[in-house]
Amino acid sequence: MASSFLGTYLKSVALGQNFNEKRPMSNAGSQMRPTTKDLAVEAGVSLATVDRVLNNRPGVRQDTIVKVNQAIQKLGFIRNVVAANLARGKNYRFLFLLPRTGDEFLAGLIARIHEANQSFAAEMIHADVMHIHESDPHQIANVLGSLDLDQVDGIAIMAPESPQVRDAKTRLIEKGIDTVSFIAGQIASDHDDFVGIDNHAAGATAGRLMGRFLERAEGAILVIAETMLARDSLERRLGFDELINTDYPHLTVLPSLETYGDAERTARIIRNSLLSQRKIAGVYIVSSEARVPLEVVTQVFAKDKPVIIAHERTPFTEAALRSHQVDALITQDPGHLVRSAIRILRARRDGREILASQEKIRIEVLIEENL
Repeated sequence: MASSFLGTYLKSVALGQNFNEKRPMSNAGSQMRPTTKDLAVEAGVSLATVDRVLNNRPGVRQDTIVKVNQAIQKLGFIRNVVAANLARGKNYRFLFLLPRTGDEFLAGLIARIHEANQSFAAEMIHADVMHIHESDPHQIANVLGSLDLDQVDGIAIMAPESPQVRDAKTRLIEKGIDTVSFIAGQIASDHDDFVGIDNHAAGATAGRLMGRFLERAEGAILVIAETMLARDSLERRLGFDELINTDYPHLTVLPSLETYGDAERTARIIRNSLLSQRKIAGVYIVSSEARVPLEVVTQVFAKDKPVIIAHERTPFTEAALRSHQVDALITQDPGHLVRSAIRILRARRDGREILASQEKIRIEVLIEENL
């Protein structure tokens, strides 16, 4: 009896009906929420036609779809998508493609994805994680090519930009699978969304901090990245260079050192840079995972520590900030990143507009005093 009642209720809510009202008022001055019956009357069509339009079902003429959409706008109809999905037993299957390397920053992202699964469970949303070889674009493209709409509804992809990945994403869209570029953004298109901070602005912010810290000092700035093939690192470097070169000409920004996540290589290239440079006044770590380069830098610069600015808040970078090994962190909220990606993928799947203000990821600056 109870299950029958619940099923009837969910069906009524999915159709936009008020379960406790026989017939809500439909005029524009009414305080009642417009229903599908109001839409049918306004558009001059049947309830069944309204239902087909709302659920993107075939068999409806284009002029009829226009009439129903005009009625939706005129009446201010808002469909309860969650209730509709519950009534139909529909769920959302999303996938986060993340790098195999990333250490503490990556672990934090995965933890936030698990939290989001708990938070969105009532809305029948579940996100899985798959790891990719971020330095192998062909492997990434093969993984993307192996997916179809029977397996997943939308994918958040954290991978360096490459022609192979861009082409694979285009083929996914042709299959009806929505995609979001996650943190490491690809070139934007009409069918692609990006979740992350404005990395050019983040690099400029790091440049401003570095310039202020070193306003009265001359010297070179060491720039360390995991790989400059990553679009986020490239844009941060561009923003950093533009600011330093324009406003702080007494500072020299050195060519980027790429570590590829290898601790031994990191130590070697940093020590080689020290041998070729008289004065290292600052170190800027542009990649999202800073633990390995930070460990090496703090060992190499045991005395006369330069100003160090890094990205992302992890247990290691937070401890480094508290111990004065790092002077400032440029961060973005990993929980917001994950939730935003899920909300965008769900909106694309439902054919709804994205609330841009809600999905804007803020650049945050952390120093020891505001941890």
